Amino acid sequence: MAIVNNHPEETREALLKSDIKLASKEVVIDDKYVTVASEASLQTTKANLEAKSHEVTILETKEEAFEFLKNLIPKGSSINNGHSTTLEEIGFITYLKTATEWENIHAQILAVTDWNEQAELKRVKGFNVDYYLSSASAITEDGAIVGVDWSGTRIGAWFATAGKLIIVSGTNKIVKDEQEANERVYKHCLELESARVRLAYKMPASNIANYSIIKSGSPFNPKRVHVVFIKESLGY
Repeated sequence: MAIVNNHPEETREALLKSDIKLASKEVVIDDKYVTVASEASLQTTKANLEAKSHEVTILETKEEAFEFLKNLIPKGSSINNGHSTTLEEIGFITYLKTATEWENIHAQILAVTDWNEQAELKRVKGFNVDYYLSSASAITEDGAIVGVDWSGTRIGAWFATAGKLIIVSGTNKIVKDEQEANERVYKHCLELESARVRLAYKMPASNIANYSIIKSGSPFNPKRVHVVFIKESLGY
């Protein structure tokens, strides 16, 4: 099945050309944050994530990731997702628009036009799903998973509410430690997300209101978090 990105204008490559600040080099994105991790770094990260009771899968391409996710989630499960350029780039968000094998809570939320009702549905159903799909802003070699957002809807289900948390990430998001993760968040993720916000919402910039780190898995619910690495440069 062909990969279809429902928002190709929001990829890093597209924003570097279309956004005034990025295109004019007023804001410069460091190439080190888009480079895929070495095999040694990837294997170290995998081992440390697994040592913290997370599940880890490594895939070569976004096409493999697309098929893997389709087969990973049991039919009939309730699912939701936060905004993720990575999930868009592998075609999974486009697929969800017509998929019928799961109870798609995200689609139910988007079908509600009243803002207050939509917010309430996000609160009572959106985070309490069987499977919540997301991506990370950075993943450290010693096994910490970093996520940030403005509204809380991206990382709201990360910690205890969703039955299973699936983090889909290009290996370009692997960093040495939490200090480098913080640098990646503010020097890379925020700048590109601000460019997306200018395009999508006509607002001047994004904001990091919520900054979260999963340092280890729960001993009472091992393998609740499943990190799916793709050996490509994806997302912000």
